[in-house]
Formats: sequence, structure tokens, C-alpha cells
Amino acid sequence: METLQSIRVMIVDDHKIVRQGLVALINTEPGLTVVAEGSDGQQAVELFRQHKPDVTLMDLRMPGLSGVEATKAIRQQSPAARIIVLTTFDGDEDIYRALQAGAQSYLLKGVSFEDLTDAIRTVHAGQRRIPAAVAERLAERMAGEELTGREVQVLELIVRGKSNKEIGTALSISEATVKSHINSLLSKLGVADRTQAATTALQRGIIHLD
Repeated sequence: METLQSIRVMIVDDHKIVRQGLVALINTEPGLTVVAEGSDGQQAVELFRQHKPDVTLMDLRMPGLSGVEATKAIRQQSPAARIIVLTTFDGDEDIYRALQAGAQSYLLKGVSFEDLTDAIRTVHAGQRRIPAAVAERLAERMAGEELTGREVQVLELIVRGKSNKEIGTALSISEATVKSHINSLLSKLGVADRTQAATTALQRGIIHLD
């Protein structure tokens, strides 16, 4: 049922053409109005404060402040903020971090316009919208073992092509300790070697190479 009051939407995406397309489409939809648009996470936080939109569509990977960090910052200021992550990234760690930060929905950019507007209305009504494929990835993530902060640091340096010796120097730990962390993270990720660990880290969104 339509109400006389339009749902006020903010769009945050660092690709201008994506942003313009979303603005044009959403403004054609009865009961929805775009009130603000931003190109990075920092702008998102500032624009949210100015416009207090009902629902925010947030891209995930943006220069400066990421979508996850912006979501977290907005929700700290306004716990009732309703945020939908709209992204091309379907890594289970990306999904987990976004929902942990306070997003109520996680949609991939291949979503139909009908599903997107439906999600905007659902989230505006105070409900979550997690598509089945996304929920499946999230369930896989929840079933896996959590990497420690130190293991994530070691993994990032592996992804960047560092040797055990270089990792030890960078983190001020011994090579033996580096090997111990690597064995543990290989086991947790369910992979056999460093190359597979690096590939998995990037695919799942555990590590981002900016």
C-alpha cells in the first residue's frame, strides 16, 4: 500500500554512471524519492547527517572510507538508520562484515529493479532483506573458524607476496611464529598452501588489495 509520504533514499557509489542510473530509475518509481547522492564513504556520513534519508543504498568498495566503515559510522550516529549494501562483491567475509556493521540488506548489482525497490520498501518497514544466495554464503562464513587478528595480518602479507622472513620483520615476530600462524590459517581456510590461501583471501573478501 502506497503512502502519501515518499520514502527518501540516499545513493552512495563511487561510479558516477551507476549512481546516475540508480537516481533516474528510483525517481521514476511511485513513493520513492532520491534526496542525496555521494561518491565515497566520508560523503555518505556527512550527507546522512544533513539529509537523514529513510533508506541508504551503499556501495562496498570505495576510496577512503569503505562502505562497511561508513555504515558503521552512520549507525553509531543514528542507530535507526536503514542501510542496504548494493555491490558487485559476493565474498562471504564482505557479507559478514557489512551485516555486522549494521546493514539490513545485502544485494548484488545484478539484482532486478523490482527486487531492489522491493528491498527498499522492506528495509524501510524495519525488516531485513537477505537473498537466498547471500544467506548461503553467510551460513558458510558462520560455520568456518574465525581467523585471529594476527593471522589476518600474516595473510595480508602473504597476499602481498612477502616471504616468511619479511613477514617476521614486518610484524616483529620470529620466523617460527610466522610458520605457526601460517599453519593455523591454512587449516582454518581449508587450503593446502600459501598460493591457495592468497586466492581464497581475495575471493572471500578477507583481504582487499586497494
